[in-house]
Amino acid sequence: MLRTVKAALAVFSLCLGAAVSADDTPLDLKFAGALTFSDDGTLFVGDNYSGAIYAFDLTGATAPAQVMPVNIADIDIKLADVLGVGPRALAINDMAVHPVSAEIYVSVTRIGNFESAPAVLRVTQSGDIDLVDLGALTFQKQPLDHYPDQETTFRPRGLGKSPPEVRDLAKGNIRLSSLAIMDMVYHDGELFVSGVAFDNFLSTLRRVPVPFTGSQAAANVEMYHISHDQFETRAPIRAMSIHEIDGSPHLVAAYTCSPIVLIALDEIVDGAKIAARTIMDYGNGQPIDMVSYTSQAGEMLFLTNNSRSPHVIPVESLNGATAYTQGDLPRGGKSDLMPIMPVGDTGKAVMFDGMSLHIDTLGEHLFVSLTRDLYTGSLNMDSNFNSFPNRLHNLVAEFDFPQYYTDKAQ
Repeated sequence: MLRTVKAALAVFSLCLGAAVSADDTPLDLKFAGALTFSDDGTLFVGDNYSGAIYAFDLTGATAPAQVMPVNIADIDIKLADVLGVGPRALAINDMAVHPVSAEIYVSVTRIGNFESAPAVLRVTQSGDIDLVDLGALTFQKQPLDHYPDQETTFRPRGLGKSPPEVRDLAKGNIRLSSLAIMDMVYHDGELFVSGVAFDNFLSTLRRVPVPFTGSQAAANVEMYHISHDQFETRAPIRAMSIHEIDGSPHLVAAYTCSPIVLIALDEIVDGAKIAARTIMDYGNGQPIDMVSYTSQAGEMLFLTNNSRSPHVIPVESLNGATAYTQGDLPRGGKSDLMPIMPVGDTGKAVMFDGMSLHIDTLGEHLFVSLTRDLYTGSLNMDSNFNSFPNRLHNLVAEFDFPQYYTDKAQ
């Protein structure tokens, strides 16, 4: 039964105490971007358009008897059909798996009737898709301090002396505030948020207590970018995870093209300017998601990228890692083809058929991925074992010949 927001807030206040930030604020979500869950099922939704984070109460869910793989072909068509728009009028922004119910939540922007609107959809364990009625859920809202202005846009780049194309110029209409919330990680009663803030030292890490109290800490992050051979303060962290490194909790963070840095959590205090430890640069590309899982080799990070195969990094290998700074390596920019690259890489690229748009863990042994098929262009929701995260329908190898098993048995 649909409850009013005000009534819902009253219930939430009783559950969480009086220190809620939402008060009588109506739900005014303008953009559903980054998603993540707390351990017990609170769903956090990043709203880059209004500079706020929403926490929706989805606790109390029931765990399935067994987490099952979810595979849905043409998932974008099916999501769009639920919303009543065409698949080309649907932008998928993020995906996260409920830690208890193993249901899959997808944040989207739908375009229709001369306007765009946010939505969050849920894919159940049985593969059913429904629209999450966010207005019926109890929620808190945490506005961001130091939210960037709404006027500053990116600088278009062309190709040298060639005239820029329309799509190059279009970047000049994108506001920097669209990067206000890039990734969120829940850890031990706090929400860690990467993105940009308002000043010239843009790259920012926020630390928000959960349940929201209205307070937050914001620290600026500087890092040495090995392939660019410069210190950078503007580009935000795009994907991150929190782990015990060298005996204390650290944030493992991935930047665009593609340094990996470590930041001790106790450095993230309000007003700090942090110098992150750059321990790796595995080459150009733009990280999308970083998920942690456990394999026979221990705790691992599975890092996806819009230009590369996924990269698997053993967390253990980050202990005692060398930190690089300007002067430690030959000067100048470094392309992927230079012998020095990658630098400090302790992981390895792994086979992955197709391009993962978003990925998360599904239970103990599976990844669930929104994967673009490279041959058909279709977007599929695939569940793959994390020990071998692949579909095999596009591959023809020795194992696929009809004589293989007959000959092997002889």
